[in-house]
Amino acid sequence: MKELVEFLARSLVEHPESVKVSEESRGDTTVYRISVDPSDIGKVIGRQGRIAKSIRNIVSARAYREKRHVVVDIDS
Repeated sequence: MKELVEFLARSLVEHPESVKVSEESRGDTTVYRISVDPSDIGKVIGRQGRIAKSIRNIVSARAYREKRHVVVDIDS
């Protein structure tokens, strides 16, 4: 799952080498925190958060198939 989040984020930004994804478990929830270069934050979030929402939807669909609960956070 972490690889999927990393792939999605890297494919959107101009500085893919600066993308870092950390994974943290909180009870039955897994939190994926995406860190990107400050100049790329707009590309990952998108207008009105549409791209961020799409990333969350894709990851949630994959998590549903694996019977897991995930949260995706985006940091600069």
